[in-house]
Amino acid sequence: MTNDKAASLAARLIRNFHDVPRKRLTREPHYDCESVRLAQGTAARKLGASFDVVAPGKRSCPYHLHHAQEEMFVIVEGDGALRVAGEMLPVKSGDVIFVPAGPDYPHQILNTSNRPLKYLSISTMEQPEICEYPDSGKFLAECSLDGTKPFETIGRRGTNLDYWDGEP
Repeated sequence: MTNDKAASLAARLIRNFHDVPRKRLTREPHYDCESVRLAQGTAARKLGASFDVVAPGKRSCPYHLHHAQEEMFVIVEGDGALRVAGEMLPVKSGDVIFVPAGPDYPHQILNTSNRPLKYLSISTMEQPEICEYPDSGKFLAECSLDGTKPFETIGRRGTNLDYWDGEP
C-alpha cells in the first residue's frame, strides 16, 4: 500500500479468509468445525460473514432457524448435505444456498464426505433476533443494535414466566 488512507480502507473493508486465524469448536460426537467471523472489525453494519471448515463426518452447528436473519452459504470446497425442513439435500463445491428467515426453513450443514467441507456463510444480521433449535426445544434471543451484545439469552420452550412475575 502506498499511503495511510489506503491501509486504513483495506483494514476496514477487506478480509482474506485464508489469512485470518480460525477458532475450533468441537463437541463430540457430532460437531467439529474451524470458523472465523470475517465481518467483525470491518465497516460492515448489516452483513455478517464467516468462513467454516467442517471435519469429515461432522457438523458445524445445531439444526436451527432464524426469525429475522436471512443466510446464504457458498460451498467453496468439498461435499455434504443441507438438512432443511426435515429433508437432506446434497451440496457440493460451487453450490450457493439461500435460507430465508422463518419457521419453514430450519437448517444445518453436514459434512457427509471423507475430506473437509469449506463454506462461506453470509447473513443479514437483522436485530433483534430469535433463533430456535427444533431438536432440543431451545431458543436464543439477542439484540445488538450497535455491534455490542447488550442482551442475549438462551432458554428452553415451555419454561415461560407469568407477565407479572417479580414485578412490584
